Amino acid sequence: MKRKAIFPGTFDPFTIGHYSLVKRSLELVDEIVIAIGVNDTKKTYFPLDKRIDMIRSLYTEDNRIEVGTYDSLTVDYAKETGSNFIIRGIRSVNDFEYEKTIADMNRNISGIETIVLFTEPELTHISSTIVRELLRFGHDVSQFIPKGMSLD
Repeated sequence: MKRKAIFPGTFDPFTIGHYSLVKRSLELVDEIVIAIGVNDTKKTYFPLDKRIDMIRSLYTEDNRIEVGTYDSLTVDYAKETGSNFIIRGIRSVNDFEYEKTIADMNRNISGIETIVLFTEPELTHISSTIVRELLRFGHDVSQFIPKGMSLD
């Protein structure tokens, strides 16, 4: 049986932290769906189509990765894609508390396990929120996004 996981997030934008988690997760699972959550009440910096294109461009040569979108419960989308795992990254103790609660609930209602990976120490300061803030003020963010990903 293939081990398939979803990696959910807004990915606004996809950072080198996200890229690292996908790379490391491929050591644990056979396929990953990078699942862009759509929340119409949340204002994003990049439109959904742009985020899809940015991420797909990184993985055009890797058939183990697909990119999808969803506007439902994460576990429902996981089931829809045939995924039996959810991948989450943790940067801090605060992240741990939140992710543990969600993982416990997801397992309880669906049986889907969450794989938690700790962010590499040199990447813990990077978040999409901070990258968006830098972009808003016209700063170069190339060191925080994967090589080969264009924000244009």
